Amino acid sequence: MSEIDLEAFVNTHGQLLLAVQGLSDKQVKWKPSPIAWSVQEVISHLADHSIVVSFRIRDILAGTSAQLPAFQQDAWVSGQRSNEGRISDILDAFHAILEYNSLLIGRLSEEELDKTGVNFKGETVSVRSIVQGFIRHVHHHLGQIERVKQSAALALKEA
Repeated sequence: MSEIDLEAFVNTHGQLLLAVQGLSDKQVKWKPSPIAWSVQEVISHLADHSIVVSFRIRDILAGTSAQLPAFQQDAWVSGQRSNEGRISDILDAFHAILEYNSLLIGRLSEEELDKTGVNFKGETVSVRSIVQGFIRHVHHHLGQIERVKQSAALALKEA
């Protein structure tokens, strides 16, 4: 059984802040293509993912036997018109959910961290693996943010 790195979990917010530091509103909302996400939309997706992870963890802890929910990430991002909001509001929401979840995770016993549920793919997942997966998910999207920022810098420079 692996240890949960609660500091790494909480630090995902700081990593996102660093990733967007110094970007203009135009840069965070720039899209590489009509179907690709902007930096702001990536961060909105991560806030959405935090909400879904929150539900999954609580559902497992409650002992429900229902399959853990999936979500249609593209539809969520476009449906809420993520690019029309403010990135600071999205980051604040991400931070609040993250802090709230970190308090819960910090209270859990080893046995509770090892409680499991079945995800939408039919795989058995533990609370521990969901938290670790969340950290990896944010790191994956930090790479995406960097690629979008580089493309935006070139495109907006040429415009």
